[in-house]
Amino acid sequence: MTTSTKYTYKKNIGLLIAFVVFVTILFVVSVFFARTMISNFVDSEFSNRKVEVYDKSLVPFNDFFQNRIPEISYYQGFLDTNEAKGMMDNVLRKYPFVRETIFYDIAFTNDVEEPYDIKLNNLLIQSRSVYSYTLNDTYHLISKRIGGDQLKDYYEDFSTMTMKLGNFLDRVNESTKLTDNMIFKIFYDMAPGKVTYMNIPRISDLVSYRDLYRGAIKQTVSYDQDLFVFFIDPKRIRITNVYPNLYEHIDVVPLVSVNLTGEKPYLYTEVSLPGALSDYKITFNSSESFIRKETNRRFLPVVFGISIIYFILLLIAYLIYRNVMTNGRLYRLQYDFINNLTHEFKTPVSVIKIAGNNIKSAENISEDERMMYGRILDQEADKLNSLMNKLLSFTQIENKSIKFKRERVDLKELCETLFSATKLSYPDLKLSYRIQVKNDMITDPVLLSSVFQNLIDNAYKYSNPSNKVLDVDIQQNKKNFVIIFKDEGIGISKQEHNHIFKKFYRVKNQYNQQGSIGLGLAFCKEITEFMGGEIRVESQLGKGTTFTLTFPV
Repeated sequence: MTTSTKYTYKKNIGLLIAFVVFVTILFVVSVFFARTMISNFVDSEFSNRKVEVYDKSLVPFNDFFQNRIPEISYYQGFLDTNEAKGMMDNVLRKYPFVRETIFYDIAFTNDVEEPYDIKLNNLLIQSRSVYSYTLNDTYHLISKRIGGDQLKDYYEDFSTMTMKLGNFLDRVNESTKLTDNMIFKIFYDMAPGKVTYMNIPRISDLVSYRDLYRGAIKQTVSYDQDLFVFFIDPKRIRITNVYPNLYEHIDVVPLVSVNLTGEKPYLYTEVSLPGALSDYKITFNSSESFIRKETNRRFLPVVFGISIIYFILLLIAYLIYRNVMTNGRLYRLQYDFINNLTHEFKTPVSVIKIAGNNIKSAENISEDERMMYGRILDQEADKLNSLMNKLLSFTQIENKSIKFKRERVDLKELCETLFSATKLSYPDLKLSYRIQVKNDMITDPVLLSSVFQNLIDNAYKYSNPSNKVLDVDIQQNKKNFVIIFKDEGIGISKQEHNHIFKKFYRVKNQYNQQGSIGLGLAFCKEITEFMGGEIRVESQLGKGTTFTLTFPV
């Protein structure tokens, strides 16, 4: 059974998958409910917002009815035909729903010698003149006096208003106060398509009318009154669509209307018009595609927000997954490190033990054997010491507890000493070097030697036994010392260039299955950067590897 099957790092991938599935289902359900709620909300707004359109569209009519019509009373019946003409020209232009106006110049008198139209006891009411005002197709005012047989068509409005006032006169006294309700009942008359208004006299005038009515005034007197009839065309009301995103079509139609197209709108509602407009209603309708467009417009920001939350949760799941995978790789690297470290320690320890047992069991040891065993013990002890020093130095660098001892270093002298020892340690290594520097290097000689030694060991270890070649080139430019280690070893694939400087990482090949703990190049990078330098790698599989060290001058 392999080691990887004995020791495994448990990864709860199933839990992550369940989390992603749950979040996805939650996302789909949230989107569905959001869409449904927004669709219902749009439908509800379609029904409710019509009141605002209704109010906004009737603002001109309400202004006309509540403000402009009562202005007639300011003249107290003294409007002549010219003044009435000017006023009606303004009304017709400002309020296009007023199709036509009729002006009655009326006199309340007790003069029996004058012709009259209506007699209420002793009160005689006569219409001196009647005028009609309209705008033609070119928006010019047409003023026409009505007389003769045509008066019969307009007599009903005149008769109704004067009779209402006459019936009220018997109840008038000096303390009478006109309420809004009394004013509306006596001086207004409302019918579909028509508003009739008589100017409101002063209380003193009403008392005089009462006295005329009762015959209490003997001398001949006459009082002026004005009466207007406004003919309203509700279809001329300008609809103000304050919600064009909800209402595709808004129309003013008769209360009883027939849909000639036969097409039933997707959404439909209506509002009846009041008073003089009561024969008509405002209809609101929108097609399905129009409402869907508005629903989508409101839905997009919501689904965008939900999507952001969804992708954040997916990102969290991915980060957890990456952390799990990283921990798995770290566990595997640490396990390999402990396994290889144990092997690295075990080999020299075993050799030392065997040498010790041979010395112990031998009865006589020749001088050559003593020298051989001494050399073996010394070499293996050096290996253990080197390994422990490397681990200790790496730990100190990571903990930032190592001290940087700056000295002036003669690179030529340092390299010759180091390379001479290397030729003794690796007699089959073809080592060549060139040193072209002008100045000493300010650095820590021990740490720099450690980096050089690791790169030499690395070049030797990862080269073909029949072709162990290493070329070292040391140069100096204006800013930096550049140190190049170039071997002709097995090379490193591009996929592994970003990993070889990581702790415990080992290149997968036949040369490092045993005897490597994956700290050599990581140690070189940490030491180089600790000394203010930089290390780079260039490599091709089967052709060799080049490490370039750069240190500031």
